[in-house]
Amino acid sequence: MSYQDLILHVRKLVEDQKLRKMVNKRIREFELLRKSSWEEIFSELCFCILTANSSAEVCIRIQRELGPEGLFNLSEESLARKLAELGHRYPRTRARYIVEARKYAKDLKRVVLSLSEEHAREWLVRNIKGMGMKEASHFLRNIGAKNLAIIDRHVLRALKEYKIIDSIPRSLTKRKYLEIEGILRKAARDLGITLAELDLYLWYSRTGKVLK
Repeated sequence: MSYQDLILHVRKLVEDQKLRKMVNKRIREFELLRKSSWEEIFSELCFCILTANSSAEVCIRIQRELGPEGLFNLSEESLARKLAELGHRYPRTRARYIVEARKYAKDLKRVVLSLSEEHAREWLVRNIKGMGMKEASHFLRNIGAKNLAIIDRHVLRALKEYKIIDSIPRSLTKRKYLEIEGILRKAARDLGITLAELDLYLWYSRTGKVLK
């Protein structure tokens, strides 16, 4: 197993017409969300705060159940209770992060879209509690960013299996994150796709799903 084996594997996925249509559809949905209201953008930020150490499926359900109104208006106590009822592993911590993030809600879209993707990520990590490099990259990809890597456990396991990294780091420092992002950026370039697309193909290869 090697870097070239990974490229061959993903290339086969890209050549699957049915899967490519699914990926392209998801990318278009991200581009449309970029043009939506501040409420929808804030809801997506909340979704990405919730996904840290939790399953995407659970967080999608929470986002749908509460809607932008609930995520923006519920008291911290009520929000924590709802998160617990809906099966989140860390309801109190995530409720606190979401409530603290509300102070940026109405300006969030304007701020992040006025910056380059890398600078927008830095701003999010610096200002939004509960957002590391992965969560910030996830949020920006979900609102249309194309050139940031979402380095989660699925991606790390794939890179280890293909012997591109020696081991899965216990925690990702900014330096390590950018180093691995550089590897993924080269892979995307070699495949002729964006990092946003590469993430969806890698996710599909690990889970059999094309989620957000």
